Amino acid sequence: MTDWFAHVTVATVVEQKGRFLLVEERADEGIVLNQPAGHLDPGESLFAAALRETREETGCEVELEALLGISQYTSPANGATYLRTSFAARLVRELPDAELDKDILRTLWMTPAEMRAESGRMRSPLVLASVEQYLAGHRWPLDLVKYFP
Repeated sequence: MTDWFAHVTVATVVEQKGRFLLVEERADEGIVLNQPAGHLDPGESLFAAALRETREETGCEVELEALLGISQYTSPANGATYLRTSFAARLVRELPDAELDKDILRTLWMTPAEMRAESGRMRSPLVLASVEQYLAGHRWPLDLVKYFP
C-alpha cells in the first residue's frame, strides 16, 4: 500500500474596485489563471504561506482580512487531492521591484464576468468558487485558524 497525503495549499482573494487579482501561470495543463496560491512549506503557518505566495506570485503585499473557506479537490489530471484554505485579503501595496516566481507570466485584475468567461482557463474549479464565496459575503474570523508551531 502506498502512502496517501493531501497537498495543503493556500490562496488569497484580493478585490479592488470590482476586480480580482489573478496570475497567469505555466502549469502541467498549460497556461492557466489562478489566484495567488501555492503549497504550505514545512514549519510555516497558513497565514504566512498565503502572504508569501501572494508576494512571490504577484509582487503585492496584502493583509489577510478573513477566512473564506476550506475546499477539498481531487484533480482529474493527476489524481492528487488538494486541501485549500482561501483567505480574503486587502492590497497594502505593490512592490515594483519584486521578482516573481519563474512560472508566473503576468498578473491580471479581472471582473467576475471576465473570470466566468475564461472559466476554461482556470487552474481548478476552486478559483471561481473562491470568488463566488467572496461575492456571497462568506467571511469567517481569522482566529478560527489556530497555529501551534
